[in-house]
Amino acid sequence: MLLQPMQDLLAGIYDLPTEYRVHDFLFTERERLPAALRASATDEQVLVLEQEGDTAVGLYLDPQLLERLREANPLEALHGGNLADYWTALEGVSHFLCLAWHAGHDRAVSLLELELQAEIDKYVTSWWLLRRQSPHSNPAGLHRLLFERTRIHPALAGGHAELYREANRYAARFCRRLERQLSDRQRRVHSETLAGLRRFYRLNRERKLKHIEQLL
Repeated sequence: MLLQPMQDLLAGIYDLPTEYRVHDFLFTERERLPAALRASATDEQVLVLEQEGDTAVGLYLDPQLLERLREANPLEALHGGNLADYWTALEGVSHFLCLAWHAGHDRAVSLLELELQAEIDKYVTSWWLLRRQSPHSNPAGLHRLLFERTRIHPALAGGHAELYREANRYAARFCRRLERQLSDRQRRVHSETLAGLRRFYRLNRERKLKHIEQLL
């Protein structure tokens, strides 16, 4: 199963030990989704339910999506044929891990924060995988592909299209700066970049947005 290695990859980048494993919260039966979501074409959905003071979390991923990823494992070879599916699954894992981390620290997290972090996670892990799989490559087109060519599907946005666009804009600015850092092959620079990513992950919403707005 690919989801656990994806969680481990993110947890390693951000230094996020957690006792929760994404597999334990995964379901693939579309009929278990709320009615409004069952009729949509969504391949990924994180559900958060509040019941009598307790919070229940579930991650839905389409079984055909998971099968395609099993047949073309992006952790072994990430390419144009499996990139979209990888990003879909990675987004779900990112949301799950972000929710788990905030819950473990008794901190609230907004939808904007979840979407912003997921966009950053897509970029960071894709860069990392491409560089690991082809050490001499320079994934220069990754930023354009993720932030300029990606379009928000109104039917899947569920009334949050502007929020998703805002998260995309902020993530694009953050990752443009990150791209320049990652392009530097000096070990010291990469160590500083990793430390910066970990600090950013732990900021609250207001400080994250302020940090990005101050980037040149």
